[in-house]
Amino acid sequence: MIGNNTPLDALAATTAKAFQKKHGVAPRWIASAPGRVNLIGEHTDYNDGFVFPMALERYTVIAATPNNSNQITLTSSTAKEAATIDLSKPIQRSEPSWANYVKGVIVGFQRLGCKIPGFNAHIESTVPVGGGVSSSAALEVATATLLEAITRTKLTQVQKGLLAQKAEHEFALMPCGIMDQFISVMGKADHVLLLDCQSTKTKQVPMKSKSVEILVINTNVKHELTGSEYPDRRRQCEAAARALGVKSLRACTLADVNAASSKMSNLEFRRARHVVTEIERTIRAAKAFADGDWELAGKLMYESHGSLRGDYEVSCPELDDVVAIAHDIGLKGGVYGCRMTGGGFGGCCVALVKSSKVKTIAARIAKAYKAKTRITPSLFVSRPGQGATLLNA
Repeated sequence: MIGNNTPLDALAATTAKAFQKKHGVAPRWIASAPGRVNLIGEHTDYNDGFVFPMALERYTVIAATPNNSNQITLTSSTAKEAATIDLSKPIQRSEPSWANYVKGVIVGFQRLGCKIPGFNAHIESTVPVGGGVSSSAALEVATATLLEAITRTKLTQVQKGLLAQKAEHEFALMPCGIMDQFISVMGKADHVLLLDCQSTKTKQVPMKSKSVEILVINTNVKHELTGSEYPDRRRQCEAAARALGVKSLRACTLADVNAASSKMSNLEFRRARHVVTEIERTIRAAKAFADGDWELAGKLMYESHGSLRGDYEVSCPELDDVVAIAHDIGLKGGVYGCRMTGGGFGGCCVALVKSSKVKTIAARIAKAYKAKTRITPSLFVSRPGQGATLLNA
């Protein structure tokens, strides 16, 4: 019922073997970066708030070697179409779309004055695509880690995270905050990252207790959207901040938002209410994790989901079903809390559960969810994983 996490060294070996089969030589470099789940703090990052992400024990790995040309060739086990990047001319967005994440990072290094030689690369990944666990950030950060080695350029963690974020803005046209790329860079085993998106200051919060684990439940649903839902919410938050006379909603309290409700539309008011309460929940949850107060952490997770469903309107019936099932299992059954994670409209939920009961919990959630939706979910457990790494080829 629960999918296994392939150890990073085993995934690296698989990637190297696939590379050698394709190109006839062993790779010179192997770089990796993890996906993530956000335990709490959703849609706060682009509002200068706090987020609380955890690197997964699910990774994207890239193996590469020079090819003595002006071209980069990219193949991936998860993409049907290979890609070629011509380094002799300006790099532009194009098909296949998955390669644009790599292109954006390459352009970022070129802007730093780095001369990038041609190389062949092969990509393997255990990060679910389209599940709200940042497969795009894992690819961007793994690419940046690879290019550090290829160009012998060492970026700071913040520089690397910001470069990868800009790649997503410019080449995937997704105006994301800094969370996904930062946790993929900065993840630390047995720790969750409290990230202040305003100052970029971070705090590694220990999660060393083996009595709890994070259960990720992929609804295997991604609703078709117009493409404007995410940018629309960002604009609504910006409009609310203008009505409040502040640079961002980070500067406000719930009392401020309530007092200014007449200055904004009901929609803007509800978006702002979610953001300011979610920022407060995130700070409280980080302390609860540090204290091992799992009941409080779980309570805050449920409150977060309710706010995302009601005020921010980024949930969907399938996500709500998973949270309701987890709530029904409850503390007696070993579930402390559950919420949607990621941008919303499908993808994954994340649950804080007792390690001793995780298999029973996963089976109950899977059975009840399939009975309700006729969809088979994908589930896996993760401890906090390791951030971006250059591995031995």
